[in-house]
Amino acid sequence: MKSSWWKILTIVLLAYTIIAGLLLDVPRLPILNETIRALYFHVTMWFGMIIMLVVAVIYSIKFLRTNDLRNDDIAIEFTNAAILFGVLGIVTGMLWAKFTWGDYWSGDPKQNASAIGLLMYFAYLILRNSLTDVHQRARIGAVYNIFAFAAFIPLIFVLPRLTDSLHPGNGGNPGFNAYDMDSNLRQVFYPAVIAWTLLGTWLSVVRVKLKRAERKIEDRLINQL
Repeated sequence: MKSSWWKILTIVLLAYTIIAGLLLDVPRLPILNETIRALYFHVTMWFGMIIMLVVAVIYSIKFLRTNDLRNDDIAIEFTNAAILFGVLGIVTGMLWAKFTWGDYWSGDPKQNASAIGLLMYFAYLILRNSLTDVHQRARIGAVYNIFAFAAFIPLIFVLPRLTDSLHPGNGGNPGFNAYDMDSNLRQVFYPAVIAWTLLGTWLSVVRVKLKRAERKIEDRLINQL
């Protein structure tokens, strides 16, 4: 039970996010109206993605220091989970943009920067899969992961602020927190961030366990031969 409490918390928070996110009252703002509910999914998924990328970078650094493949296991699986949430975040953002901006993809700097950032991480997966040596793959992947994160943060959070943008918080537009992040939004927004982050962690932990089990089986087969 001690090791499962956070999994139970994940399920509870996810259920709360979905139910409360769809049913609780939200501010009636011009243009946005009911579509502001996408905030609970689009934005919070990206918050979770950033947290998972931070974890991946930490374990990439730990691998470079220790050369322990267990650290690489965590780094790659948290990156995989982050990419999944990044894709879901872009899809939900496109749906939101359709109703608020009139098109799924308007070439907004924030949209373009997000797409470029995800492409960098797709390239990370391709690079890793192109290498056959386990330690070389882990070492090169760790270095790439660190530099990709260092480029991803300014690409997502800095560059869109330097140009015109429709996205809240960019290009001179105020963020939601500046004028309408009232208590109705906060009571779902923050639990949603925790929920998606915990879900990503759960997915990553399961995949790490599978990866390590596969490695043990492979090692046993090699020793038998």
